[in-house]
Amino acid sequence: MVLLTFLGAVIALAFAAVTAKKVLNFSEGTEQMQKIAKSIRAGANAYLKRQYSVVAIFFGGMFVLLCVMAACKLLTWFVPFAFVTGGFFSGLSGFIGMKIATLANSRTANACREGLNNGLRVAFSAGSVMGFTVVGLGLLDISVWFFILKFIFKLDPAMISTTMLTFGMGASSMALFARVGGGIFTKAADVGADLVGKVEAGIPEDDPRNPAAIADNVGDNVGDVAGMGADLYESYVSSVISASALGVSAFSGSIKAMAVPMLLAALGIVMSIIGTFFVRTGESIDQKVLLKALRRGTNLSAVAIAVIALPVVWFVLGRENLGLYFAILAGLLAGILIGLSTEYFTSDTYKPTRKLASTSETGSATIIIGGLGLGMKSTILPIAIVSVSVLCAFFVSGGTGSTSMGLYGIALAAVGMLSTLGITLATDAYGPVADNAGGIAEMTGLPPEVRERTDALDSLGNTTAATGKGFAIGSAALTALALIASYIEKVKTVDAAVTFEDFSLMNPVVLIGLFIGGCLPFLFAALTMESVGRAAQSIVVEVRRQFKEIKGIMEGKADPDYATCVDLCTKSSLREMILPTIVAVVTPIAVGLILGYKGVVGMLAGATVTGFLMAVFMSNSGGAWDNAKKYIESGEHGGKGSEQHKAAVVGDTVGDPFKDTSGPAINILIKLLSMVSIVFATLVVNYSIF
Repeated sequence: MVLLTFLGAVIALAFAAVTAKKVLNFSEGTEQMQKIAKSIRAGANAYLKRQYSVVAIFFGGMFVLLCVMAACKLLTWFVPFAFVTGGFFSGLSGFIGMKIATLANSRTANACREGLNNGLRVAFSAGSVMGFTVVGLGLLDISVWFFILKFIFKLDPAMISTTMLTFGMGASSMALFARVGGGIFTKAADVGADLVGKVEAGIPEDDPRNPAAIADNVGDNVGDVAGMGADLYESYVSSVISASALGVSAFSGSIKAMAVPMLLAALGIVMSIIGTFFVRTGESIDQKVLLKALRRGTNLSAVAIAVIALPVVWFVLGRENLGLYFAILAGLLAGILIGLSTEYFTSDTYKPTRKLASTSETGSATIIIGGLGLGMKSTILPIAIVSVSVLCAFFVSGGTGSTSMGLYGIALAAVGMLSTLGITLATDAYGPVADNAGGIAEMTGLPPEVRERTDALDSLGNTTAATGKGFAIGSAALTALALIASYIEKVKTVDAAVTFEDFSLMNPVVLIGLFIGGCLPFLFAALTMESVGRAAQSIVVEVRRQFKEIKGIMEGKADPDYATCVDLCTKSSLREMILPTIVAVVTPIAVGLILGYKGVVGMLAGATVTGFLMAVFMSNSGGAWDNAKKYIESGEHGGKGSEQHKAAVVGDTVGDPFKDTSGPAINILIKLLSMVSIVFATLVVNYSIF
């Protein structure tokens, strides 16, 4: 089974390489298209180089701290090195995804000159490279570490699972830096470009006269591609290793129970590859037709993994544990339903977003009020879906007879939800490529029908991106529950006297931890929102300055200074990403040393509940505002340039940091809190005040 897991990783990376080669065989288009694409590529590369330099300092400091803890026998010596590899592969996933996205944007625009289906093929292929790189590197990291610990150092399953849990901290840390830093960059550029360009100057989106146009396109790649890749790498790895750890506990040290989540992930890769061949469409720009084309591939992959998971559970864990198969199905079904729920609330083909667009008739205030209400209301279905999924997974797995077996079932539900991540992430990652393609089409003056096709793909990308965020948040909730259980198991290995009854809500220490955890997502969202605001202010000032001082810019007789806006976004995002990450890493250690492990469990529970709700609310509000703007731009409610359109642009600028910075980063926060808690569990148990 370990060899099959490694083989799954190799297949995913080989498929990503072949698909990347196929993308590069397409033409980049005219010389002007190539020039703009090169500028976007250079800006994205420069940003990531500087971001990774800052992140390297953090990882160096954490490596030294973990080595000191290992020397004091609070950790094994494997942990510092596993922490570094987790962060390295998480960052590498985002870097590879960003590279292919910046190479595919002009190729997508050029393919749209020939037809909509050609454009979809190029953009989706680029997204597939991202999706299969993430799952391939994730399984490679897991399988290689498993092989080293099991067959070289010959550790027992319990020690292997405990050690492997800790390298998720590296992946989570890198993911948070990438999501927050990239999110601040892209939304600062987006807000600055929209407020001054669209609202004040009255020029179209992606107009080459806008000094922030290139920064906006660079931001799509460093935030929505590199940041998202690191984010979902972390989700994928965390779900597999937490399920493996709980499997060891549920089956009294069975290596088979530990390997099942890895095997399911490997089989999910094969099923996802099959699904990619069924994504194709005609020339209709109707959003329902395009959504159907993408759904065809993802649904086929989900059905295939549902079928193949049955013999895996039957023959590996025994027919007496067949309930675990239904737990996997519960996770798969929950992922699909959360995606549909998100699509309903954010796509302009459905009533909620169309109704939101109509509120633009009475100005900016009403569209903002409507978007906030829509986002709050949209939390009801996801919370119900996850709750039912958790209940089903727990009870069908035999949770009434064995709590550890029920928790293993919940963890397998998270693995089931993420098993087809390869194709799910492909449908998400293709969006920024299509967005960049539209920008290139606008800046190079391609025929109107080309921009119409890229806009259709971009609008679809907004919906799939919102769906992908909902999917990631749902999987984060299930994974966070599994990680809380893993933390309790870790504490029990340090102090055998610990029982589940110690974590009663009647204990004031647990209750205090619950309040602290409930507050953390609000604090985190506030820090990231304010960061976007400060960064955006600097872009607004710079764009206004250029419009005023560079003579001939509005007439198209002089070129804007694109590089200054890119540099401003880079400096602001790197500076602003540090504090939110420090809060996420330091808080669980501080709470643990003051309130003890009971307070930590309360904190993790509180952060998971409010974090899940906040993330869904912010992501869906932002997605709805964005698509309401796109709906008006299609000609409804006055169309482009109208007062209604200006109101929708204001709503979209509020929604941008909601959906692309704060919302998606919260799901990393709730898992990073658990990962840090697990790594420092021995320190907390031995040296806490309470």
